Amino acid sequence: MTVGARVDGIVGPVWEGYFADPFVLRLAGGGYVAYGTDPEAGEEPRVFEALESDDLRSWRPRGRVLERLPDALGDQYWAPEVAERDGAYWMYYSVGRGIEGHHLRVARSGSPFGPFRDAGAVLTPDETFAIDAHPFRDDDGRWYLFYARDVLDHPRPGTHLAVAPLGDDMLSLASPPVAVLAPSADWQLYERDREMYGARYDWHTLEGPAVVRRDGSYWLTYSGGAWTGPGYAVGLARAARPLGPWHEVEAPPLLRSGSGLNGPGHNSLTVAPDGHDMIAFHSWDGRAERRMLHLGRIRFGATV
Repeated sequence: MTVGARVDGIVGPVWEGYFADPFVLRLAGGGYVAYGTDPEAGEEPRVFEALESDDLRSWRPRGRVLERLPDALGDQYWAPEVAERDGAYWMYYSVGRGIEGHHLRVARSGSPFGPFRDAGAVLTPDETFAIDAHPFRDDDGRWYLFYARDVLDHPRPGTHLAVAPLGDDMLSLASPPVAVLAPSADWQLYERDREMYGARYDWHTLEGPAVVRRDGSYWLTYSGGAWTGPGYAVGLARAARPLGPWHEVEAPPLLRSGSGLNGPGHNSLTVAPDGHDMIAFHSWDGRAERRMLHLGRIRFGATV
């Protein structure tokens, strides 16, 4: 038996539209805002749709919230997450062209509903590829940025997870990133013999990190495998401190295809009005055309 986490009470889709990579922010004054990757934005002047809810059950649209950057910086915007600090809201996201050149940036707004305007800061200039930023505030008030980056010099090359402390300005990394998790299992395979960086690799992927602290331990959920199909799933790791070392919990994935879910993944973590921990994630619809928002209850420290 292993101490890990368990997910139950899954409901969804709770919104009828395309809503990938969902991040749910619990507002200090009550209520919730969800932000998601929105491939249907086309060439609209803003990207990243926002939804508002009082109870995590019913949602209403609030429009797109991030002002688009000049086209030279990219046309693909992925995985927004928002941190609230001192009355300001900071959105972390990646932008690139297609699947190339993605780096992490940050935008600021005085409202969780935007408009968010890019602050002009590139957080990952030394990475070849960086996506899926997750700002995490520890109990002592310190902020950290978890994210996914490409690593080639490894027995399982591909996209790995890293973390660095955030600077006081929320616009920079205070020190170089350190490794969090590398792929370790076949279920995390994205594609065999994938052409990347002028070579071919059996490419593995870990992405979409989310972190909470419960009962003295830090718990990290992440997604692995190819987001495009039913092999996508959510795994779990544990550490004694945000900078690690992190260790995968040796158990089946927390979420995987089956029981009406198709390629569930890229989750965020929040707290329900009744105080229970909740996991928000996307899963493909029945025709595999849209990734849609689902929620469930998650219990950390459960025996699995």
